[in-house]
Amino acid sequence: MDRITQDLLDKNHITTKQIDRLTTRGVKPEDLLEMLTKVGAVSANFVKRFVVEQIRLGKYELTIIQPYHFLAEHDVLVYLAEVLNFPFIDLDSVDLDYRLAERAPFVQLKKAVAIPISQSDMHITVVFSDPLNVAAQETLQRIYPRKPLNIAVATSKQIEAYLTKMEIKDSVKELVTNIRQELNSIGNAEEQQEASSILQLIDVVLKQTIHSRASDIHVEPTEKNCVVRGRIDGALTEIFIFDKDIYPPMASRLKLLANLDIAEKRKPQDGRFSANVGNKEFDFRISTLPILYGESIVMRVLDKEKALVKLEEAGMDSASYKKLHKALQTPYGVILVTGPTGSGKTTTLYGALNELRSVAEKVITVEDPVEYRMNLIQQVQVNPKVGLSFAAALRSILRQDPDKIMIGEIRDHETLEIAIKAALTGHLVISTLHTNDAISAIPRMVDMGIEPYLISGAVVAIQAQRLVRKICLSCKEDIKLPTNLLEQYKEFIPEHASFKEGKGCRECQGTGYQGREMICEVLPISEELSSMIAKEASKVDMLEQAMHEGFQNLFSNGMLKAAEGVTTFEEILKVAKQ
Repeated sequence: MDRITQDLLDKNHITTKQIDRLTTRGVKPEDLLEMLTKVGAVSANFVKRFVVEQIRLGKYELTIIQPYHFLAEHDVLVYLAEVLNFPFIDLDSVDLDYRLAERAPFVQLKKAVAIPISQSDMHITVVFSDPLNVAAQETLQRIYPRKPLNIAVATSKQIEAYLTKMEIKDSVKELVTNIRQELNSIGNAEEQQEASSILQLIDVVLKQTIHSRASDIHVEPTEKNCVVRGRIDGALTEIFIFDKDIYPPMASRLKLLANLDIAEKRKPQDGRFSANVGNKEFDFRISTLPILYGESIVMRVLDKEKALVKLEEAGMDSASYKKLHKALQTPYGVILVTGPTGSGKTTTLYGALNELRSVAEKVITVEDPVEYRMNLIQQVQVNPKVGLSFAAALRSILRQDPDKIMIGEIRDHETLEIAIKAALTGHLVISTLHTNDAISAIPRMVDMGIEPYLISGAVVAIQAQRLVRKICLSCKEDIKLPTNLLEQYKEFIPEHASFKEGKGCRECQGTGYQGREMICEVLPISEELSSMIAKEASKVDMLEQAMHEGFQNLFSNGMLKAAEGVTTFEEILKVAKQ
């Protein structure tokens, strides 16, 4: 029996009878405490309060809670901070003073699991994961002898994450020092942007973010720092933090690379540049936006190899792939890919173009902007400044004798109308539309002002998709889902389901996920559905007909992926609606 359960028993908060009842049912000793809370013998809240009281009295170490999933470190620390009258701080919501933290030896901070975050005229605020570690507090007080410490509390995971950022910051310290020396020795702004050290720093940033598998790089100035974040598997992660004085030359140099006006800081600008990172060439699409402390700079990483990804390799299941492949073989019609921003629609369009391109046929695309450059395809870049909109480009394209047309995005009635007319006059048109599911694309087109009979004659298939994070292969382990969830979603869960999750490791930076994969639903427009669209049938009736024809929705498709152990149950619930 574990120590907490034994102590609860000794103090008569639980009884031997309750424990025996669970033991006879086959509950393992390590699962006893959690099961006691589930059957109502003792509440989880009471256990949390009991543990915090024992920690406060010095009878338990804070590490005692680690084996228990239901005793989350965050919840225990929030309550402990409340009892001790210390503030609990979410480090992600604070602009840390890194110069202050750098005055303490990194080894000491790591050992104490603490980080100084700010100072006032009277105090220095230091955040600890264990506010009762008096020895660590005394050590840090000796490092900052002139001002007394203000003790605050945060989770060890957050503190360690920020200490790791400090370590990365330390690794480019020499480069940053060289930049400062160059900036001080160079007088005018033009020469500062040409300084070699700032280019080396940008090279380090690009290498590190791409090595971390980031799809976007965000360079953001704050009041005290310059933060570089990367969007890894759909979530932003801080990768670098520099002092504020590094931001202006870095921003100017990035704008110079993308042929933007470096003097213009009051309005947004867009551009692109190419760079060799490692042994590969990448394109970077750059966007600047004026914000309170400067300009937010976002670079979309365009890996040319991604444009050549085959649909079945992007995570598309064989049944959905067969439906879409069949639609792509039709000589004319409209194929739509739907989903929210960042759901991989463009990658799917390029995957479809890979299937379509050949020497025998003329394929033309209209994009804003052209993300990937491909052979055998004529790509048109939309330019509203000179009047080249999607609609204007499409009209000209139809005079170019194309066989297949790809439209980056249908945004308005005019573009949709020309696309439908092109499909009805013998062209295959593939494009994207912003709707939440496949069936919703039909009423959306009607709302955009297209007659239902035109939609029924033109649309061949509609695909809706989302991206879900894949479980890290290095730390994947089997889990059992709670009985109530299994009961609630039993109609979607196949027999012999094998649910898994990642416990977090170095490979996935503790997230438990690595990489992303598509979940999708493909709706081929059959004769019956086409007739229902023309008769303006309701969305519910059309969905019922589609289900009768074997349509599998996003949620069902996602659940199959979760049951196969590709992704987690929580990830599907997060991105797809039942």
